[in-house]
Amino acid sequence: MLELAVGEVVHGGWCIARQDDTGWVTFVRHALPGERVRAVVTQVTSRFARAEAVEILRSSADRVQPPCPYARPGGCGGCDWQHASLRFQRELKAEVVSQQLSRIAGIARDIVVQPVDGNEDGLGWRTVVTFAVDQAGKAGLRRHRSREVIEIDRCLIAHPLINAANVPGKLWPAAAAVEVCVAPQSGELGVLVTGKDRLRAGDLPEMAADTIQVAGRHGARTPVLGRGYLTQRAAGRDWRVSLGGFWQVHPGAADVLADAVLTALEPKPGETALDLYCGAGLFAGLLAEAVGPAGGVIAIEQDAMAVRDARHNLRAWPWARVHRGDVTDVLGRTGLGGASVVVLDPPRTGAARPVIDALCGGEAGRAGSAASGLRAIAYVSCDPATLARDLRLLMDGGWRLDGVHGYDAFPMTHHVECLATLRR
Repeated sequence: MLELAVGEVVHGGWCIARQDDTGWVTFVRHALPGERVRAVVTQVTSRFARAEAVEILRSSADRVQPPCPYARPGGCGGCDWQHASLRFQRELKAEVVSQQLSRIAGIARDIVVQPVDGNEDGLGWRTVVTFAVDQAGKAGLRRHRSREVIEIDRCLIAHPLINAANVPGKLWPAAAAVEVCVAPQSGELGVLVTGKDRLRAGDLPEMAADTIQVAGRHGARTPVLGRGYLTQRAAGRDWRVSLGGFWQVHPGAADVLADAVLTALEPKPGETALDLYCGAGLFAGLLAEAVGPAGGVIAIEQDAMAVRDARHNLRAWPWARVHRGDVTDVLGRTGLGGASVVVLDPPRTGAARPVIDALCGGEAGRAGSAASGLRAIAYVSCDPATLARDLRLLMDGGWRLDGVHGYDAFPMTHHVECLATLRR
């Protein structure tokens, strides 16, 4: 047990406590900047320790009572900031983004993280929840940085349709994980069950759902019920998204980001646009509508399910083409295609270095038109550290950072969505 004076917030849902006599650094969860706490050490390395605050000796004015009983030391690891007001959560996230930009990229920016409509109390927003299953077949959520499954009755940040499915109230003896997805506008619910070994339909408990699939340990899927996808709605249109496919988990995030990307890029009729890591094709569809039949859209995605979804979703715009493959490999074959604007929406690990090089005029961009034809990039990111790394590389390659905006698409957690706009 340590008594600690808690300092600034850092990436990952931690605050830092430094011991003056030794300089030793402890990363503390369940604390807020300026507090004094008693904390239990959970890990020690050669360079730092991790701990959880179990007693608050001096409380921050921004501390609130966590609404969920499982958001506590030793409890569920899904939420990081339930003990902070929503306003202060957004301030903490803005500070983290600013820190990462400064420390990794040498960029000094004041960041504002704005709320996303649809969760004024920060609860009931998450449209995808993956439940882990313990050896007894009980579904729950994992403890922070642990494989241990915490039994719950419901998740307060989960969409009400997910809690109504009552996954924790059923037994799943043959399952390793149960992912539940909902489409709030249509009310559709889908379930993807991953088996510990071979899983059959008869191994599942009774469940009301629009679509159910089972998957083996190596990913092979078998449909049990329904069509295997949900219909999500954004930007005034319906979009097919397969179970397990990527879609923004906050009901309002797709609309907010769609509008922000179009505002950032200002695509013009007749232009060609690139959508790299295109997923189900949301941004590609919006760009195709904006550039019109005299223009073109080149969308690239590696995941086979997402490619099928994107090709289905982009049928209304035949001048939008979806290429399946690693983005680096496809750009190496096709080049930039004379594109004027680019959307980058990579996974949490960020864009591949050859992709950055291509956008700056490197080898991967030379099979087609030169990168000098590009005028704007919209970079959508869910990780401020990899965003900062990639922005530094783009700026060193001749791009100017126009702005960075934050969106609180993951209330109660440390995660934050950002959109960075770059111009030549």
